[in-house]
Amino acid sequence: MDDTADLERRFDAAMRNIYDEAARLGYRPTRFLEMVSEHGGVETAHRLLATDKIQDGLAQLFLLGRLDLTVEHHVLVPEYRSLFSAEERRVARTRLGIKEPAGDAP
Repeated sequence: MDDTADLERRFDAAMRNIYDEAARLGYRPTRFLEMVSEHGGVETAHRLLATDKIQDGLAQLFLLGRLDLTVEHHVLVPEYRSLFSAEERRVARTRLGIKEPAGDAP
């Protein structure tokens, strides 16, 4: 099995889990789930990070105290690092209010 394909499948499952966990809190990000179902988790993350608009889901999860359920958080998980560019990780850190580490390279 291709390691990258396996990693992408795990990331996709993590993105679907965001919906499940958020639903348990009473928040149902249905548009997000539709995007993941249509484009897959990695492509959905790429698309969300490419826009200047901060998504409503990030704000809602912030209000719920669950930033660990955001796409941005998952992009920064070391296991998934190779799926995203340094710029995408920078955007994720900025949106989460995390200070930029020295020397973050691809």
